[in-house]
Amino acid sequence: MKIRAFCFTLSLLLASSFSKATNILPSLPEPVTNNAVASVTVNDEQHIVSFMGLGAGKGINDVHNKVWKLVIKADGTNDGWKTMPSVPSSLKLKGRLASVAVGLDDKIYLFGGYTVATDHSEISAPDVYAFDVKTDSYTLLAPMPVPVDDAVALVYRDRYIYLISGWHNDGNVNLTQVYDTFKDEWFQASPFLGKPVFGHAGGIVDNQIMICDGVTTQAHMIQRRSFVAEAACYLGEINMIFPSKINWYSWVHPTDESRYRMAAAGDVENNRILFVGGSNNPYNYDGIGYNKKPSEPNNEIWSYYLDSRTWKVTTSESATMDHRGLLQVGDKWVTIGGMAENQKVLGDMTPHLKTTNPTATKDNADAISATASPSSN
Repeated sequence: MKIRAFCFTLSLLLASSFSKATNILPSLPEPVTNNAVASVTVNDEQHIVSFMGLGAGKGINDVHNKVWKLVIKADGTNDGWKTMPSVPSSLKLKGRLASVAVGLDDKIYLFGGYTVATDHSEISAPDVYAFDVKTDSYTLLAPMPVPVDDAVALVYRDRYIYLISGWHNDGNVNLTQVYDTFKDEWFQASPFLGKPVFGHAGGIVDNQIMICDGVTTQAHMIQRRSFVAEAACYLGEINMIFPSKINWYSWVHPTDESRYRMAAAGDVENNRILFVGGSNNPYNYDGIGYNKKPSEPNNEIWSYYLDSRTWKVTTSESATMDHRGLLQVGDKWVTIGGMAENQKVLGDMTPHLKTTNPTATKDNADAISATASPSSN
């Protein structure tokens, strides 16, 4: 009994030490927003990487391809952010915005993004790279069949990476493009059945996907098209035998107010999908809305619980927007960079919620029951 009690006490001390160490989250070398972020854990060390994005000036010349990596050791300590080799590019302009990244094994897979020229023209990059966190080197992979930016990237079965909807050069696409990391090949899965969007957010737990919001395009008789916020959520169930088959369902929205560029992730431990922050006023990369009004961040946290099929809406102490991912670091879910009030570009790792929260139930006063509408596929 004494040995067991000693081991339990030691375990608590180690967990407490890790938690205290990771309470100190170091700032990035410089502020950045619209950066792709991802992490992997190798030999009990978490490698967190920020790729490319937009600097504090928020102008065309502030779009860059800088990369920084933070390694959090097994005891929760770290030596701060280190500069990594810049992201290569097949395009003339090297800096990119709105790329997406996901971690798998000892590599981080980086997809697309778009460049911004001095005449404000934008090109969606076809590039796909694997960044090896052990060697800090890049491997060029098979390019996207349809280059997209501002898409959602999700990992399934530690093999397939799903790119859902997004923007391609001149408009949104409804595609679900799937990259097979084993074969370095692409295939198409069931198209996204919601309106094609960019700047949406989503997460995955097991074979369950939740995608919410973003921006659609709207045509007009005389004037140019406009961008319209889309308040809509869709549940996707990947076929366990055929990964190219997804049953999409129209799902209840937690607030009926759209968010643009939220941070999102699947929380496997608590069987939920998390959405954090974003703005209800869609904007250009400088944080000024398409309606010419400055956009401001939101501090809401949406949690979709798969067991009870309910939403729970809470709040974060910090309001942030312009994100490309939500990462678990120690006992917290954090965003890296992004924008705060008055479109201020952040250089912080901002904690939003603890990794363990009470499970929502249908009896909770703030839980919203979900009712599905089956798709036609």
